[in-house]
Amino acid sequence: MSERRTASSASPAVGRALDVLLHLAGRSGPVRASALARDLEMPRSSLYHILAVLVDRGFVTYVPEEQAYGLGVASFEIGSAYSRHEPLKRLARPILRNLSNRLGQPVHLGILYGAETVYLLKERPPRGHPGYTDATPVTDVGVRLPAHLTANGRAILAHSGEAHLRAVFPRPGDLVTRTGRGPRSLAELRSLLARDRERGWSEEVELVSEGLRSIGVPAFDHNERPIAAVSSTWRRHYHRHETDHVRDILQQGAARLTAAVAGHAPHATHASHAPHAPHAHGTGGAQ
Repeated sequence: MSERRTASSASPAVGRALDVLLHLAGRSGPVRASALARDLEMPRSSLYHILAVLVDRGFVTYVPEEQAYGLGVASFEIGSAYSRHEPLKRLARPILRNLSNRLGQPVHLGILYGAETVYLLKERPPRGHPGYTDATPVTDVGVRLPAHLTANGRAILAHSGEAHLRAVFPRPGDLVTRTGRGPRSLAELRSLLARDRERGWSEEVELVSEGLRSIGVPAFDHNERPIAAVSSTWRRHYHRHETDHVRDILQQGAARLTAAVAGHAPHATHASHAPHAPHAHGTGGAQ
């Protein structure tokens, strides 16, 4: 205990910087500097110096329209790095294996890494499984894809907050396409994410690869924040299951993973049977 006190007193700026990050992590949106200074009982001059360093390193982002601060990409990358560790994969692997066997097609666990989806796990049904097919090497473990194009990534982005969205997509050119389809502006992406957030799942059709579609469902931590998503990708014209059936199975798996990490889904994420929205920009179900 005395060693902790010594380290803390020797590095007060480090402790204050961590206090700022933890405070921002506990808020649902950006926070003004005046509120930070008040809540943390910190002199404004010290706070602005710490914020400048954190912004420069990418741990905090400044939102000019709101004159407030939120977590930056570097903070989310650290969270994603933790999520990639074995505990999450160990908990998710048997859940994904069960889902894959039930669906007869591959099921993935993905996380956000900056503006990309990274696939941590991919479970396939046994080779002898009736109707088995796997034509989706694009979703193999370790593959990174633009998060705004994948159902897996959008399922997480839909619950990540406006500050995060602005941090990972600061310029219009960041919204790349692979097949000529998909959102071309933050306004279009926000509209898609609002729909996904309302119904609790994401869908994409041929945004990542021609002929493929996917559905993704988020899993949440104890603070109701998305930590990963469960998804499945299949050939668009291969109708082994109806889309609603795939969605229902994946929602069950995501709920099990949320429970396994002692998490809680936001109350708004229960509109699982909301009517399907039109497939604007090909959105509807891939990766």
